[in-house]
Amino acid sequence: MRGRDRILGRVREALEGRERPEHPGHFEGWRPEAVERTPLDQLTSMLEAAGAEVVHLSGTNSAGVWLRRFAMDFESVTIGVTVPHVLRPAISTRGAHEAALGISMARAAIAETGSLVMSARDGRKSQLLAPTHVVFVRAEDVHVTFRDALLAIRSELPSAIGLHSGPSKSADIAQTLVTGVHGPGRLVCVVVDEPAASAT
Repeated sequence: MRGRDRILGRVREALEGRERPEHPGHFEGWRPEAVERTPLDQLTSMLEAAGAEVVHLSGTNSAGVWLRRFAMDFESVTIGVTVPHVLRPAISTRGAHEAALGISMARAAIAETGSLVMSARDGRKSQLLAPTHVVFVRAEDVHVTFRDALLAIRSELPSAIGLHSGPSKSADIAQTLVTGVHGPGRLVCVVVDEPAASAT
Protein backbone atom coordinates (compact mmCIF):
# COMPACT_ATOMS: atom_id res chain seq x y z
CA MET A 1 0.00 0.00 0.00
CA ARG A 2 1.35 3.41 -0.98
CA GLY A 3 1.87 6.15 1.59
CA ARG A 4 -0.81 8.30 -0.05
CA ASP A 5 -3.39 5.50 0.28
CA ARG A 6 -2.49 4.96 3.95
CA ILE A 7 -2.92 8.66 4.73
CA LEU A 8 -6.26 8.89 2.91
CA GLY A 9 -7.42 5.73 4.66
CA ARG A 10 -6.70 7.28 8.06
CA VAL A 11 -8.57 10.44 7.09
CA ARG A 12 -11.61 8.36 6.07
CA GLU A 13 -11.52 6.42 9.34
CA ALA A 14 -11.30 9.64 11.35
CA LEU A 15 -14.30 11.10 9.51
CA GLU A 16 -16.54 8.03 9.88
CA GLY A 17 -19.51 8.65 12.13
CA ARG A 18 -18.98 12.40 12.33
CA GLU A 19 -21.91 14.68 11.67
CA ARG A 20 -21.61 16.60 8.46
CA PRO A 21 -21.41 20.33 9.27
CA GLU A 22 -23.94 22.65 7.70
CA HIS A 23 -22.83 25.02 4.97
CA PRO A 24 -21.98 28.31 6.70
CA GLY A 25 -23.81 30.35 4.07
CA HIS A 26 -22.50 33.21 1.99
CA PHE A 27 -19.34 34.82 3.27
CA GLU A 28 -19.88 38.46 4.04
CA GLY A 29 -16.80 39.11 6.15
CA TRP A 30 -15.48 42.49 7.14
CA ARG A 31 -16.89 45.56 5.50
CA PRO A 32 -15.48 49.08 5.59
CA GLU A 33 -17.72 51.83 6.89
CA ALA A 34 -20.50 52.63 4.44
CA VAL A 35 -19.80 55.70 2.36
CA GLU A 36 -22.15 57.77 0.24
CA ARG A 37 -20.32 57.16 -3.05
CA THR A 38 -21.07 55.37 -6.26
CA PRO A 39 -19.07 52.18 -6.84
CA LEU A 40 -17.10 53.99 -9.55
CA ASP A 41 -16.24 56.89 -7.25
CA GLN A 42 -15.23 54.45 -4.50
CA LEU A 43 -13.02 52.47 -6.91
CA THR A 44 -11.33 55.69 -8.06
CA SER A 45 -10.76 56.89 -4.50
CA MET A 46 -9.27 53.59 -3.34
CA LEU A 47 -7.00 53.18 -6.37
CA GLU A 48 -5.70 56.74 -6.15
CA ALA A 49 -5.06 56.35 -2.42
CA ALA A 50 -2.87 53.33 -3.29
CA GLY A 51 -0.86 55.34 -5.82
CA ALA A 52 -2.59 54.39 -9.06
CA GLU A 53 -3.80 56.80 -11.73
CA VAL A 54 -7.42 56.63 -12.86
CA VAL A 55 -8.81 57.92 -16.16
CA HIS A 56 -12.54 57.98 -17.01
CA LEU A 57 -13.51 57.87 -20.69
CA SER A 58 -16.74 57.58 -22.61
CA GLY A 59 -16.65 54.78 -25.16
CA THR A 60 -14.03 52.42 -26.56
CA ASN A 61 -13.18 54.77 -29.43
CA SER A 62 -12.32 57.58 -26.97
CA ALA A 63 -10.22 55.08 -25.03
CA GLY A 64 -8.36 54.17 -28.21
CA VAL A 65 -7.60 57.85 -28.96
CA TRP A 66 -6.40 58.38 -25.39
CA LEU A 67 -4.19 55.28 -25.58
CA ARG A 68 -2.54 56.33 -28.85
CA ARG A 69 -1.50 59.62 -27.23
CA PHE A 70 -0.40 57.96 -23.99
CA ALA A 71 1.65 55.28 -25.80
CA MET A 72 3.70 57.90 -27.71
CA ASP A 73 5.99 58.13 -24.65
CA PHE A 74 6.91 54.43 -24.88
CA GLU A 75 9.11 52.55 -27.33
CA SER A 76 7.57 49.11 -26.93
CA VAL A 77 4.46 47.38 -25.64
CA THR A 78 3.22 43.96 -24.51
CA ILE A 79 -0.51 43.38 -24.87
CA GLY A 80 -2.84 40.93 -23.14
CA VAL A 81 -4.68 38.51 -25.40
CA THR A 82 -8.15 39.76 -24.38
CA VAL A 83 -7.44 43.39 -25.30
CA PRO A 84 -9.59 44.44 -28.29
CA HIS A 85 -7.94 45.65 -31.50
CA VAL A 86 -8.99 49.29 -30.98
CA LEU A 87 -6.96 49.32 -27.74
CA ARG A 88 -3.72 48.15 -29.33
CA PRO A 89 -1.37 51.06 -30.10
CA ALA A 90 0.79 51.09 -33.22
CA ILE A 91 4.14 50.83 -31.47
CA SER A 92 6.68 48.04 -31.44
CA THR A 93 5.46 44.87 -29.72
CA ARG A 94 8.01 43.10 -27.53
CA GLY A 95 8.10 40.20 -25.13
CA ALA A 96 6.74 41.07 -21.69
CA HIS A 97 10.22 40.98 -20.13
CA GLU A 98 11.45 43.66 -22.57
CA ALA A 99 8.44 45.93 -23.11
CA ALA A 100 8.21 49.35 -21.45
CA LEU A 101 4.40 49.34 -21.42
CA GLY A 102 1.88 46.60 -20.63
CA ILE A 103 -1.77 46.79 -21.67
CA SER A 104 -4.47 44.56 -20.21
CA MET A 105 -8.23 44.21 -19.83
CA ALA A 106 -9.60 43.70 -16.33
CA ARG A 107 -12.33 41.12 -16.02
CA ALA A 108 -13.98 43.16 -13.25
CA ALA A 109 -13.23 45.70 -10.53
CA ILE A 110 -14.05 45.84 -6.81
CA ALA A 111 -15.09 49.22 -5.44
CA GLU A 112 -14.73 48.52 -1.71
CA THR A 113 -11.05 47.51 -2.00
CA GLY A 114 -10.04 49.42 -5.12
CA SER A 115 -8.97 46.24 -6.88
CA LEU A 116 -8.86 45.20 -10.52
CA VAL A 117 -9.74 41.55 -11.14
CA MET A 118 -7.25 40.28 -13.69
CA SER A 119 -7.75 37.02 -15.58
CA ALA A 120 -4.88 34.62 -16.17
CA ARG A 121 -6.29 34.15 -19.69
CA ASP A 122 -5.18 37.69 -20.54
CA GLY A 123 -1.54 36.73 -19.90
CA ARG A 124 0.11 37.17 -16.51
CA LYS A 125 3.47 38.29 -17.94
CA SER A 126 1.97 41.32 -19.65
CA GLN A 127 0.31 42.21 -16.34
CA LEU A 128 3.42 41.89 -14.18
CA LEU A 129 6.65 42.53 -16.07
CA ALA A 130 6.33 45.89 -17.86
CA PRO A 131 7.27 48.91 -15.67
CA THR A 132 4.05 50.74 -16.64
CA HIS A 133 0.75 48.88 -16.76
CA VAL A 134 -2.42 50.28 -18.35
CA VAL A 135 -5.55 48.36 -17.41
CA PHE A 136 -8.90 48.94 -19.11
CA VAL A 137 -12.11 48.07 -17.29
CA ARG A 138 -15.69 48.65 -18.40
CA ALA A 139 -17.73 50.80 -16.02
CA GLU A 140 -20.45 48.15 -15.99
CA ASP A 141 -17.91 45.65 -14.61
CA VAL A 142 -17.25 47.70 -11.46
CA HIS A 143 -18.87 45.86 -8.54
CA VAL A 144 -19.32 46.90 -4.92
CA THR A 145 -17.80 43.80 -3.27
CA PHE A 146 -15.47 40.94 -4.14
CA ARG A 147 -18.39 38.54 -3.81
CA ASP A 148 -20.43 40.60 -6.30
CA ALA A 149 -17.53 40.51 -8.77
CA LEU A 150 -17.07 36.74 -8.44
CA LEU A 151 -20.78 36.11 -8.88
CA ALA A 152 -20.76 38.26 -12.03
CA ILE A 153 -17.95 36.27 -13.66
CA ARG A 154 -18.66 32.82 -12.20
CA SER A 155 -19.86 31.36 -15.51
CA GLU A 156 -16.43 31.99 -17.05
CA LEU A 157 -13.99 31.96 -14.15
CA PRO A 158 -10.39 31.49 -15.33
CA SER A 159 -7.98 29.04 -13.73
CA ALA A 160 -6.48 31.93 -11.76
CA ILE A 161 -7.23 35.57 -11.07
CA GLY A 162 -5.02 38.37 -9.79
CA LEU A 163 -6.18 41.32 -7.71
CA HIS A 164 -4.26 44.48 -8.64
CA SER A 165 -4.84 47.33 -6.21
CA GLY A 166 -2.18 49.83 -7.22
CA PRO A 167 1.48 49.92 -8.24
CA SER A 168 3.65 47.12 -6.92
CA LYS A 169 5.24 48.15 -3.65
CA SER A 170 7.13 46.64 -0.75
CA ALA A 171 8.57 47.83 2.56
CA ASP A 172 10.17 44.52 3.49
CA ILE A 173 13.69 45.93 3.68
CA ALA A 174 14.32 48.44 6.48
CA GLN A 175 10.64 49.42 6.36
CA THR A 176 11.41 51.66 3.39
CA LEU A 177 8.60 51.79 0.83
CA VAL A 178 9.81 51.02 -2.70
CA THR A 179 7.53 50.81 -5.75
CA GLY A 180 7.97 48.54 -8.73
CA VAL A 181 9.62 45.73 -6.76
CA HIS A 182 7.37 42.78 -7.62
CA GLY A 183 5.57 44.25 -10.64
CA PRO A 184 4.79 47.52 -12.41
CA GLY A 185 5.77 50.69 -10.57
CA ARG A 186 3.05 52.63 -12.39
CA LEU A 187 -0.55 51.51 -12.76
CA VAL A 188 -3.06 53.42 -14.88
CA CYS A 189 -6.67 52.26 -14.66
CA VAL A 190 -8.82 53.40 -17.57
CA VAL A 191 -12.53 53.09 -16.87
CA VAL A 192 -14.52 52.94 -20.10
CA ASP A 193 -18.16 53.89 -19.87
CA GLU A 194 -19.93 52.67 -22.97
CA PRO A 195 -22.87 54.93 -23.90
CA ALA A 196 -26.21 53.17 -24.00
CA ALA A 197 -27.15 52.02 -27.50
CA SER A 198 -29.62 54.37 -29.13
CA ALA A 199 -33.09 53.02 -29.74
CA THR A 200 -33.86 51.98 -33.32
